[in-house]
Amino acid sequence: MRNLGAVPHPVDRNNRAGLSLVGFVLFLYAVGILESVWHLPVPNHRRRRFLSALSSGGASGGGAGRVQQPQLGGNINVAKSGLEEGQDDTVGEDLDDPEADQDDKWQEEAGGAGGEGEGNAPAGVAGKGAGWQQSQQRLQPGSAIPEARWPVSIRDEDGRFEDVIHPGHRALGHPDVVMSVPRFWVDDPVSVHQNRQMSRETAMRIGSCVTPDGFGNHARGDKCPVSERTVFVAIASYRDWQCRDTVTSIFTRAQHPERLRVAVVDQIIDGDGSCDVPFSPCSEDPEQPLCKYKDQIDVFQMDAELAVGPVFARHIGHRLYRGEYYSTQSDAHVSFVADWDVSIIDQMEATRDEMAVLSTYLTDVVGSISPSGKSLRNTRPIMCNTEYEGGVQGKHLRHLSQPEGVPDIRGSPQLQPYWAAGYSFSRGHFIATVPYDLYQPMIFQGEEMSIGLRGFTIGYDFFAPEKSVCFHHYAKGENAEKRNKVHHFWEHSDKYAGTGIKAMKRVLGIVHMNPEVDPSEWNHAEEERYGLGGVRNTSKFYEVFGIDVVNKKTQRHLCQFVRGRMHKMFLKHLRPDGMGIDYDQIDFKWVDPRPNDP
Repeated sequence: MRNLGAVPHPVDRNNRAGLSLVGFVLFLYAVGILESVWHLPVPNHRRRRFLSALSSGGASGGGAGRVQQPQLGGNINVAKSGLEEGQDDTVGEDLDDPEADQDDKWQEEAGGAGGEGEGNAPAGVAGKGAGWQQSQQRLQPGSAIPEARWPVSIRDEDGRFEDVIHPGHRALGHPDVVMSVPRFWVDDPVSVHQNRQMSRETAMRIGSCVTPDGFGNHARGDKCPVSERTVFVAIASYRDWQCRDTVTSIFTRAQHPERLRVAVVDQIIDGDGSCDVPFSPCSEDPEQPLCKYKDQIDVFQMDAELAVGPVFARHIGHRLYRGEYYSTQSDAHVSFVADWDVSIIDQMEATRDEMAVLSTYLTDVVGSISPSGKSLRNTRPIMCNTEYEGGVQGKHLRHLSQPEGVPDIRGSPQLQPYWAAGYSFSRGHFIATVPYDLYQPMIFQGEEMSIGLRGFTIGYDFFAPEKSVCFHHYAKGENAEKRNKVHHFWEHSDKYAGTGIKAMKRVLGIVHMNPEVDPSEWNHAEEERYGLGGVRNTSKFYEVFGIDVVNKKTQRHLCQFVRGRMHKMFLKHLRPDGMGIDYDQIDFKWVDPRPNDP
């Protein structure tokens, strides 16, 4: 027997040193696992990139070049704990890095390998307190309306992500490309609208207030002061250097920026600037909006190669919604006017319609905004001009140029039949009940009719704003040179060839616009979630507004009716509780009075 008091043999010392080294390596490995599951899941399989301290580093200029030490305040593709000041960071690491898949192991380490739609909580959840467990249970599938919270960020939601299969690769029969994305705030839209007219009581349960009531409840309905009603702004950006300008104008031009939350789906490649990277380091200018309001900005960053059109990007954007009172959708190259938030909310409330959605094609920014940020326009577009067009994806309705003029109705937005993707403002429950479809890759034309018709059947009414609160940077005139340099998602058309044809059959099939197509020819996955409501039928819409889905024709000159009579004729059928227009009381069919005129 060895004398425990004796000097250890050299071999024993070596064994102990070896065991110590093994123990230290295992410790580092365990720390690595904890680090992996602590941070949010990466949507694009890049190695985890860390959040540099906001007091250090620099930023790229003009959206070009490799960005060193980005000042990322809300990018959910970076860690939320941050590095020590002065540590280096870069945007866009090598996709072929052998450590790239480490971030996907959080689910494995949690004790399960969930498939699509089976987001598992990270390891360590069992050690959380009862209050944490209860708050998570309120967010599980089957809960119709989660608890409202403010402030809120996707970055605080470990375990609230799920795996989905990339729709472009799936449609082509490629091996599955799995993406980890946030769960919808409302998992089941039907559990909210229940295929009938939404009750006012239900609507009032959706929408957070900056200040809670005496019981700590942030969902205060219309008892929440108008100035404290939160606003969600969703932006889908594809390699757009102007995205951060848009976010900057959203905050700087708002009268109440403290009630805003901006969520960006930023589709970029190595060398592109991120949408939440400020123009100079926050240490030099902490009052920059991207620094000052960094906690109110969430950026879901994904590789541009995975981009398959605005529908998929906006689908992810809808997943970033977290119960705000109002919701906004705009393009990534838009300038807002001074006090835009107060103006658009006042317009929304002036409709007296809880189901109102204010939407339009935006006017060009040139000549539209004064140096002080005020609008110089007294005209606005109205959505009433659409026509069938053909192509490889088949015949579908496409919105054409919309007439712009001085509003015919004063003191309120004006009723219109159509919805536009470039700008939309509504109550938050519009996003919760009409989410963008996951299964529509490579769709550009068609998304607006899809969302509009689905919204119509759930009970929503569309209005043209009386006053424009933002303007679009079109690739024409003085902006042509700069905007024409911006890339577009259709540069991937060859990679995802044929997916748009299949997707268009689904787009049209769900809203009953292609009766000539056998339903077996299109994908019916999750049709209830991304489908129609039970308040109105699509056939009623087609009948009222003169659309022949069999012969693919429209009764033209609809704008004559929309600009003249529609608002006064239809709005008198607004339900007494303000929960939308009762189309059962409307007996009208538009017939072109000038069929031979151009």
